[in-house]
Amino acid sequence: MASSSVRPFSVRVGVRSYELDMNGHVNHAVYHQFGEHARSELLAAAGCSFGRMIEHGIGIVLLETRVRFLREMRHGDEVDVDCRPAFSERRVFTMDSTLRRSDGVVAAEIEGVMGLLDQSTRRLVADPGTRLRDLATDPAVLGL
Repeated sequence: MASSSVRPFSVRVGVRSYELDMNGHVNHAVYHQFGEHARSELLAAAGCSFGRMIEHGIGIVLLETRVRFLREMRHGDEVDVDCRPAFSERRVFTMDSTLRRSDGVVAAEIEGVMGLLDQSTRRLVADPGTRLRDLATDPAVLGL
């Protein structure tokens, strides 16, 4: 996949008490939710909100995700979650994230393989980067 030279998009989230497991740190599933939140916010900032995509008959699908848990996150931590999309000529693209606590410690890395679904055919579109660039009001946010 080609990488973008654009500075990574990032959102800050606070760890809430109900996101903890019995050991007092963030439950594994919440890491995925933080990554999904960053992806959704990135798309919205580019002008590709879920509503806009639905109006144009497309939707993002997550095909594969992998999390590397590196350090604990606990209640009250502030976490910056970046999102780095990379497109190629393939039907799939990546949106990777790094979760960094406010003290600078990298807590996790997420690798995500995505596709852009044509909602009428239920098939992945051939060139998702081009399709998103055409839909976006600010394609530079996506590195396009």
